[in-house]
Order: sequence, then C-alpha cells, then structure tokens
Amino acid sequence: MFFASDAYERFMGRWSRALAPLLVEFAGVRDGEAVLDVGSGTGALAAAVIAAAPGSHVVGVDPAAPYIAFAQAHHSGPQTQFEVGDAQELRFGDETFDRSLSLLNLNFIPDHRRALSEMKRVTRLGGTVAAAVWDYGDGMQMLRRFWDEAVALEPTSDAADERHMPLCRKGELATLWREHQLQDVSEEPLTIETRFASFDDYWTPFLEKQGPASAYVATLDDEVREQLRLRLRRRLLGDNPDGPLVLHARSWAVRGRLRARD
Repeated sequence: MFFASDAYERFMGRWSRALAPLLVEFAGVRDGEAVLDVGSGTGALAAAVIAAAPGSHVVGVDPAAPYIAFAQAHHSGPQTQFEVGDAQELRFGDETFDRSLSLLNLNFIPDHRRALSEMKRVTRLGGTVAAAVWDYGDGMQMLRRFWDEAVALEPTSDAADERHMPLCRKGELATLWREHQLQDVSEEPLTIETRFASFDDYWTPFLEKQGPASAYVATLDDEVREQLRLRLRRRLLGDNPDGPLVLHARSWAVRGRLRARD
C-alpha cells in the first residue's frame, strides 16, 4: 500500500481525529497512565489521549514511516513518543502499559490475533485493551456509498469492497476479545458525522491512493473513473447543485480487562 501522510489526512485522518476522543472515553483512560497506541497512523489517538489525560504518556507504533514522521512533526511533546514498529512483534517488555488501544487499524494487520496477543502481553494485569474498527458493511456511509456505486458499475469490484474485511461486523471484535480470555468484555457502536464542504471534498481524496477504495480507483481507466464520479455525485446530491454533505460513520468499539492477580 502507498503511504502518504498528507493524503491520508485528507482521506481518513480528519475522521480519525473525530472518532479518537470517543475511543479514549470508551476505553476509560485516566490521567497519568502509560498508554500504547497500536497503529498510531498520523497521531490522532495519541493526541486525543493527551487532550483528555494530559498527565499520561503515550507511545505510538505504526509500520508506515511517513505516518510516524507526520505524527512526530505535529504531535511532539514530552508526553508523546512515536516509532516505526510492527504490532505483531512489539519491542516492549511485559506489563509496560496501563492500557493498549488501537484505532481503525486492527483489521489491516495481517495477523490480528497475534497483534492482540502482543497488546495483552505489554498491558499490565488489571489493565485494559480496547480497539475500534469501522462498520464497513453498513455504518460507514462515506465508504458504503462509494462501494455500492462501484459494485453497481462494475460487479467484479465486489471483491475489493471493504465490507469483506475482518472484524468490521457487530460482535466480531467482542468474540475475538473473549477468545483471548479478556474479562468484562464490552462492545458498543461509536458514531461521528462526516461533513464535506462540497462533492469535490468528498470525491478528491479517493484519487490519492490511501486505503482500499482509493487503491481501487487507481486501477480504473479515465472513462470508468468518470462514470463512477458521476454516479456518486448523483447518489449524494441528486439533481441539486453542489453544496455541503453530511454523512455518518459508525465504528464498533470493544474493550476488555486483563485478569488481575488474586
């Protein structure tokens, strides 16, 4: 996958920033805690942790060096640290963090079971592991509208539709957490509004090769790409002139606690 931090910010980073505070609250982060941000991207979750709990210390780990560089440039400070790393093989010692969190990333990790095992390992006993993943099948309207029109135009594109990704349906994260013997598992929907200044504000980020939908657009020839653009414009605006758009984006969030020593 092609990683470009500025393009990611235009495509998904702005919605990550809106969702991050909801996950921080859901995960119960407390001031002064050590927090691991797995798949930290451009730093949205780490920034939300510090905003809610300024005495905390956050370490963000992501495999994409451009995202880490962006996070370091925009969210640097004594309470934050960002580094390139693999969620499937974390470098930290056992029980290093009070909470380990992952925002919109776990479903992209090749072995998400191993990643969750690593998140558990580096979290102290009695600590919390939490994550959120977009509901691609129904609740993430920005992408659902896109894929509905893409598949209607080219039925073979269904194979790329993000609704087929793991962990994005209700109950899947909770099942994974329970399979890993986490306690007091709770799963809830977290929903934000995605506001666009215009149709171009919605469409242009799909041209920047960030994420599966943009990668699909990059495979289209000019004629098919224009057909898709026009279908989406009609879907979102009907016969109305261009103007602001408001869609909703739902994620499924899960949290669980490591059993404390008796």
